Amino acid sequence: MDARPALGPRGGGPPGAQGKLGMTDLRIDVVDNGGQWTHREWRVLRYLDVATEIVPNTTPLDAVRADALVLSGGAPRIGSEAAKLGAIGDYIDDGTLPLLGICVGFQFMALHLGGEAGPAQVPEFGRIEVEVLEEDTLLRGLPRRFVAWESHNDEVTRLPQGLRAIARSEGCGVQAFAHDSRPWFGTQFHPEVEQTEHGYDIFRNFIDFVRAYRKG
Repeated sequence: MDARPALGPRGGGPPGAQGKLGMTDLRIDVVDNGGQWTHREWRVLRYLDVATEIVPNTTPLDAVRADALVLSGGAPRIGSEAAKLGAIGDYIDDGTLPLLGICVGFQFMALHLGGEAGPAQVPEFGRIEVEVLEEDTLLRGLPRRFVAWESHNDEVTRLPQGLRAIARSEGCGVQAFAHDSRPWFGTQFHPEVEQTEHGYDIFRNFIDFVRAYRKG
């Protein structure tokens, strides 16, 4: 079940590095939920010239210095181990911090906001075709269908009020969401790995949104 895609040529830092600031005036940190690909999210942000650090998910809200956060994937099962996701609920409760949840980070956002998440009827691993339902900010410019890399036993089973599905797959009804009024987005699939088509475009869209949001 641990299907690991090969690291592509566009990585932005040496293995094990924890971040380097000063690349731009925009900072988007990656919250580490113990995912095997957390460092790849960091590398994509660096490749796209964004200042970034990997920070533990226990970082208090008042210690967050970033303009936005990427909530990484991770090993915790959302139905029984949500407590292992640290202070993420506080980042959501703040209400103003732009967030991009990935895999378990995505599931936790939906659950914390009043939705439901639990075991998937069809666990997905490897390459899966994703269908765009709405060309929202996060998926702007992407084709109607593209291949994404999946690695999940759990899924969002019901979205809370305010969140809407913007992508799906044959086996998963919510592959991506956006919030109607808050600066929040999420993907069940992993845009940070090279096997996901247009993954860098998804990160670029989020970065562009954060830059515009910060300017007001």
